[in-house]
Amino acid sequence: MKIGFVGLGIMGKPMSKNLMKAGYDLVISSSKPETNKELGEHGAEVVDTYIDLAAKSDVIITMLPNSPEVKEVTLADGGLIQGAKPGTVIIDMSSIAPIASQEIGKELKKKDIGFLDAPVSGGEPKAIDGTISVMAGGDQDVFDKCFPIMEAMAGSVVRTGEVGSGNSTKLANQIIVALNLAAVSEAFVLTEKMGVDNQLVYNAIRGGLAGSNVLDAKAPMMLDRNFDPGFKIDLHLKDLNNVMETSTDIDVPLPLTASIRETLKALTADGNGEDDHAAILKHYEKLANVRI
Repeated sequence: MKIGFVGLGIMGKPMSKNLMKAGYDLVISSSKPETNKELGEHGAEVVDTYIDLAAKSDVIITMLPNSPEVKEVTLADGGLIQGAKPGTVIIDMSSIAPIASQEIGKELKKKDIGFLDAPVSGGEPKAIDGTISVMAGGDQDVFDKCFPIMEAMAGSVVRTGEVGSGNSTKLANQIIVALNLAAVSEAFVLTEKMGVDNQLVYNAIRGGLAGSNVLDAKAPMMLDRNFDPGFKIDLHLKDLNNVMETSTDIDVPLPLTASIRETLKALTADGNGEDDHAAILKHYEKLANVRI
């Protein structure tokens, strides 16, 4: 089985390498010559166009920034839809608006091309070690066919319903992560002001009810002031913009999400958009005039 891969960035490149480690033949097309060279040396076949990539692939994975890019690569003139054979499956592992996923799925279905919206969680470290979490929406038979492929890149692969449900689940994930990061930041700013050692605070609370994967992944980064991006603030803001767009479309008030989105906007305005989202801490430090 040949797998096409489009979107070989901070997440896509390690994911593609894990597919090759699992024994899959890969076809790629990147705008970056150095990426084509690197993955070509790992055994990937490099082609010039998305049409060529689709024609050579049984399953195609896209890992792109947002809805417009996925629509462009998939449906536009010169896109995957023009090269894909009937029976091909496209797995979009980007984090985009659920309604956009449904629109893409409908267009692909007209050409007898299967589709899963299957965004991921875990950031670059888990993409590298192959333990990302995948939340997939689509027909059960398409999911079953593609499960081993997704499993080769992931620690968890769960079907959450029909097309669109994958990205709906990812939006829920991003709300919870953002608000957890805000809570940890506020707590650390409070205890810092009170003169308590935050390393000891972390050690004390991580085993109790306040403990979480978010706390364990991001508190050490905050305490070390290591904001090298595993998942950028700009990308989290993009996801929360999709949350709020969707909430407007379906008339669901999300006051906490609206608030943390404003925090991310402020961080971006202050020049922190390329930092890891653990740098949410900086906003609360600024408010309290304290540095962890």
